[in-house]
Amino acid sequence: MNNIEYFKNAGYGMMMHFGLYSILGGEYKGKFGDNYAEWIGSHFAIPIKEYEGLTKVFNPIYFNADEIIKLAKDCGMKYFVVTTKHHDGFALFHSKVDKYNVVDATPYKRDIIEDLANACSKHNIKLGFYYSQDLDWHEKHGGGYLSNHMGCSGVSWDNSWDFPNPEEKDFNICFENKILPQINEIMSNYGDIFTAWFDVPMTLTEKQSRIIYDTVKELQPDCLINSRLGNGLYDYVSLGDNEIPQTKKEWEKLSQVDEKDINYQSIDGFKPSKYGLYESACTLNKSWGFSYRDHNWISPEKLANNRKHLNSLGINYLVNVGPDHLGRIPGPSIEILKRASEF
Repeated sequence: MNNIEYFKNAGYGMMMHFGLYSILGGEYKGKFGDNYAEWIGSHFAIPIKEYEGLTKVFNPIYFNADEIIKLAKDCGMKYFVVTTKHHDGFALFHSKVDKYNVVDATPYKRDIIEDLANACSKHNIKLGFYYSQDLDWHEKHGGGYLSNHMGCSGVSWDNSWDFPNPEEKDFNICFENKILPQINEIMSNYGDIFTAWFDVPMTLTEKQSRIIYDTVKELQPDCLINSRLGNGLYDYVSLGDNEIPQTKKEWEKLSQVDEKDINYQSIDGFKPSKYGLYESACTLNKSWGFSYRDHNWISPEKLANNRKHLNSLGINYLVNVGPDHLGRIPGPSIEILKRASEF
């Protein structure tokens, strides 16, 4: 079965947000962010040098890739997507491009992506990679600086607290020196990759999106690329965060939207898929990254109903988990997933 057919039949997958932000858990100096915990660096404008200090204590000794992938399989999930690098710029893989990664910069010194790739291979689960191809708060020339007139989950899309002058920024420098080389790395070093999950295309030019698309296809011809790459270059559509059409009629109405009205740079809303491939990525609480105080858990019944409803519309349900600083998936997440699989 090729990846297109596999995606159509998969229906259900697991996503994992994990990184330095998992240490803070949505809390900084006694203050709690009221939004996505993985955005804490921007929400509190944490200086780079201070945020880098988190690498010294990132040591998730209880992280067990095999247990996580087995959990996904036991719950009926068919693929797994992990954040290889989120907006904070920190890589969960051993990058030769930038030493700001889990092997070179932390006491853990293990390639988490390699461990997950091996576990996926062992349990016959397809592996997908999330990679933040635009935003990178660790870099002066990281993207987002052209879009700060738009609201976001932090103080700005780019790192405006360390590098306040947008006129001094050139995204092409970050693109050429870090983003594209790291995409080459993750697409070359971990076996067959099922999906490339990109995010928030705020700054990418059409040429840059095309370069990424062609690079992925050259290295991983069967890899399916999501719509958040930007500029209308994709194989399947990622709906907005936690976006679930309420009724079949609503979904059919969305699918009839005039193409001239489609914003291919927006992460929200309907976009046409030439292969008929759609996916909705959703959280189990209100945050993607681990959050100490977010106990707004979805019920197992609701999770099971969401899956059934989305699948009836031909949309895959990608459910996120956020391990804590020690690498443990929160108990409520495990319980909800297991109980939902019984419905």
